Amino acid sequence: MPWNPRGGGGGGPWGGGGGSGGGPWGRPGSGNGSGGGGTPGPDLEDIIRRGQEQLRRALPGGGFGSGQGLAVLAMVAVVLWGATGIYKVSPDEQGVVMRFGKWVDTTEPGLHYRLPYPIETVLLPKVTKVNQLQLGYRSTGESRGERGSTSRNVPEESRMLTGDENIVEADAAVFWRIKDAGKYLFNVRDPEITVKVAAESSLREVVGRNPIQAALSDKRDQIAIQAQEELQKLLDNYGSGIQIQQVQLQKVDPPGAVIDAFNDVQRARADQERARNEAEAYRNDIIPRARGEVERIVQEAQAYREQVVDLAQGDAKRFLALYGAYKQAEDVTARRLYIETMEEILKGANKVIIDPAAKGAQGVVPYLPLPELKKQGGAK
Repeated sequence: MPWNPRGGGGGGPWGGGGGSGGGPWGRPGSGNGSGGGGTPGPDLEDIIRRGQEQLRRALPGGGFGSGQGLAVLAMVAVVLWGATGIYKVSPDEQGVVMRFGKWVDTTEPGLHYRLPYPIETVLLPKVTKVNQLQLGYRSTGESRGERGSTSRNVPEESRMLTGDENIVEADAAVFWRIKDAGKYLFNVRDPEITVKVAAESSLREVVGRNPIQAALSDKRDQIAIQAQEELQKLLDNYGSGIQIQQVQLQKVDPPGAVIDAFNDVQRARADQERARNEAEAYRNDIIPRARGEVERIVQEAQAYREQVVDLAQGDAKRFLALYGAYKQAEDVTARRLYIETMEEILKGANKVIIDPAAKGAQGVVPYLPLPELKKQGGAK
């Protein structure tokens, strides 16, 4: 035995002199300090011995030496080892189960079981956390997005060509999260770099399909939506397991070195557009009026043509009718035509001229227009 806590003279390794009487766990005696009359502490060997005896009684066969005892110990060890395969997946996580390092399954939130280590292990990445990627700029300061923070431009990412061959600097923020943890961990080597490169490519493609005016003003939201769709399609083709939440265009401006010249060009284009709109308005005013005047003249000409043609046809038909009647009775028809002609000629005359060759003719006879006098009297 290496040391004896009850020994008197030499004491244990932590003991004092012979008169102290206390061990390392012992309490000092209650004597006057000159003798060894103190109460000894607990005996460690007795405690160990009693524990061994209780373990022997509990094991079948009476001890560790028997085969049954070793079997029970092995069984208990196997049960405890198998119990280590129970794991929990939180609501904001997905469980990625790996068997000897190979991805074999993805589990949803809840309690699950896997084969114990080292056969299977599980990774629990956060799948509800929204990550932000800054494209074309970098936020500086103690905390990104806080008030007072500034941003640094990254022209090699933001500078791109529009559909009408102009250069713009477009800054964008991409928000993404993990959709499939297994694909996210095993299909792409560096997810953040993959999202960055794919987002830059998608944004350049969409901006390259639109003119600069659309990117600067009225179609920025449409460009952002189209870029998100292109980026999601590209990441799905990669099998990245990443879901794009939103793409926001932060700023779209011409390069700083040419912004003054660009503004001059924009003002000239605005003047050109204004002059074009004024010319279009004048054209839209004068052309319909001219077309209306042309249509009126054409319609009047058509009406006159139809009128003249109808009158001519009527006169021709009347002449043919008279000619037919004249053929049947020449004298009577000639006399009737003469009378009708004279009536037409003399209907507005104040005197009646009588043919002197007629029987009882006396030359010109005064004519009293009684109907006219009656009309004049009625008018008064």
